[in-house]
Amino acid sequence: MVQSVASLFLLPAFVVSFHSVSLPQPSFLNNVRSTTLLRGTITDAYGLPCDDECAVDKFPNLPDSVHPGIVTGQALRDLLDHAKENGYAIPAVNCVSSSGINACLEAAREMDAPIIVQFSSGGSQFYAGKAMDNKNLKAAIAGAISGAFHTRTLAEQYGVPVILHTDHCSKKLLPWIDGLVNASERFYKLHGEPLFSSHMIDLSEEPLEENLEICQDYLKRMSKIGILLEMELGITGGEEDGVDNTDVAQEDLYSKPEEIYQVYEALHPISESYTIAAAFGNVHGVYSPGNVKLDPEILGRGQAYITEKLGDKAPESGKPVSFVFHGGSGSDEADIKKAISYGTIKMNIDTDTQWSYWEGIKNFESNYHDYLQGQIGNPEGGKFSMFYMHAK
Repeated sequence: MVQSVASLFLLPAFVVSFHSVSLPQPSFLNNVRSTTLLRGTITDAYGLPCDDECAVDKFPNLPDSVHPGIVTGQALRDLLDHAKENGYAIPAVNCVSSSGINACLEAAREMDAPIIVQFSSGGSQFYAGKAMDNKNLKAAIAGAISGAFHTRTLAEQYGVPVILHTDHCSKKLLPWIDGLVNASERFYKLHGEPLFSSHMIDLSEEPLEENLEICQDYLKRMSKIGILLEMELGITGGEEDGVDNTDVAQEDLYSKPEEIYQVYEALHPISESYTIAAAFGNVHGVYSPGNVKLDPEILGRGQAYITEKLGDKAPESGKPVSFVFHGGSGSDEADIKKAISYGTIKMNIDTDTQWSYWEGIKNFESNYHDYLQGQIGNPEGGKFSMFYMHAK
């Protein structure tokens, strides 16, 4: 049911295949598959080799470093650069259950394209279960790690490249990210790559100077093990995951070119493994046409401003930074295409995919209502219940 939504994300069709990467192997894999890297982190370790359709040699039309499974480090940067160079954005879907993750993987396989599976703090807590205590964000940390291992185990089997990401993290939620980076550092010692591909830190409600200082500290730590940082500049309106920005001042919904350049100056000397969620009128949720006024030209002006400042050092593309599109649900296709043309490489779609998930359940219940009124029984008088027939 997510497949129909995934088809709206302006992705090119890729032929999905495996590619070997000659980087150092985790010690426990040395005798298993010495010529391939982390594609085997899960599959080989637990006796789940890829067979049949997923056991192919390489990904046509994608960088050689990009492999099926979770994409991190240089391979992640190569994939995002490829997206910017070829004019597409990778969809990022907030997941709160294993079935939601599986739907994303199925959609990616059907579209022969990469996808981003991401968790919010609230979604991570939900993933862990309502009975788990969330004191010190324990449930949110455990839930995100659990979802990460679920995604890692299946992504390779589906034969698709997946970016494993976490969504908005405000200042009060930084201990959540600390717990996840700790987990990645431990995972890195064992497997040579981080557990997660990237994390978002959203300090848009803090003074810009503080926002940049904290992001610098995290980028220094995360880039050492190949984790990419997504930072937010300006505020995304609407409400999501308990954060309500519905009454925010309109001017805060639009980033300024000078601010985007400040981010570049602060982060680029540390590492190129960062993206900017610059605000150009984005709003979480779905609204009636005309109620949300997106201005993707802000992104273009930001790229032009930085390019002018860099002079001869500017890239020939005129796009020195990579942008993220938040609040993508319900957006006009023309605005999406314009944002992508200015260097947007990731687009968040939460509300649309939540509705798609619910709509599938709703339609199933509507179609089989009479069969769902008891554990046993067939309103048509047959021998078997609907559940048995559906399973067959």
